[in-house]
Amino acid sequence: MTFKKRGVVAASVAALALILTGCSAPAADDGKSDTKTETVKIGVVGASDPYWETFTKAAADEGITVDLVDFTDYNQPNPALSAGELDLNQFQHIVYLADYNVANSDDLVAIGSTAIYPLGVFSTKHKKLDEIPKGGSVAVPSDPTNRARALNVLQSAGLIKLKDGGTLFSIPDDIDAGASKVTVTEMDASFTATSLADVDAAVVNNDFVTDAGLKFSDALYQDDPEDEGAKYFINIFAAKAKDADNPTYKKLVEIYQTNKDVQAGVLENSGDSAILVATPTSELKEILKDSEKQVRDNK
Repeated sequence: MTFKKRGVVAASVAALALILTGCSAPAADDGKSDTKTETVKIGVVGASDPYWETFTKAAADEGITVDLVDFTDYNQPNPALSAGELDLNQFQHIVYLADYNVANSDDLVAIGSTAIYPLGVFSTKHKKLDEIPKGGSVAVPSDPTNRARALNVLQSAGLIKLKDGGTLFSIPDDIDAGASKVTVTEMDASFTATSLADVDAAVVNNDFVTDAGLKFSDALYQDDPEDEGAKYFINIFAAKAKDADNPTYKKLVEIYQTNKDVQAGVLENSGDSAILVATPTSELKEILKDSEKQVRDNK
């Protein structure tokens, strides 16, 4: 997965817009206008989700041009942000960012919360959880944080048993095979939904549910986004540390959290399963710090 080439095109268009209209910089002070415009490039997974168009229009009303850069997997947006190819990204939860920061000695920060999404078990072969046969196979995301969360979901669903009881860092080797009903197959998060024809069930991240033609209401089982432990899975806007207090970026977070049409769109896109949150930045900072410590301690 790369920028899909459209990132290069978007960059060229943005550069042309800067020349022609003064985007990304204050308008010339000719004594007649104090209008300012700014372009912010945001990396997302699922730019075609309708609420992004609503968000982009709401930002434009505030004088901010949002340039969405779409990714098809989770491995690219953080490196792109760190390299300066993006200004922000919005695709991940806190513990995913913590794992990235520790693994890459990076210091990306959470500047605003969006929602907590339940993680669901889906199947195109079975209509009920208890129909999944003993010895059946279940696909889970292979990235460490979503994999651990998926394994905990499967344990709660009664499909596997984890020797460690279930933590933020559970791995397939922690599965007690003799006490488990199914076997687990790891694959990239973007492929779990498309693998449903080949497995009995799959744990599918919310970004890929609707794109695969699934409905959130079709989940055979899902975790509880209102549980205390769900705070680690608050989805966030991430920025470089030096931009933590950027007023334009804060304004975009405010638009996301307070614009009724944007919020309604996020809920509709999640099948009304998302829990919208406006967690204070100070609290996000503490959760990220705690998550990073847990990641380091687990290495």
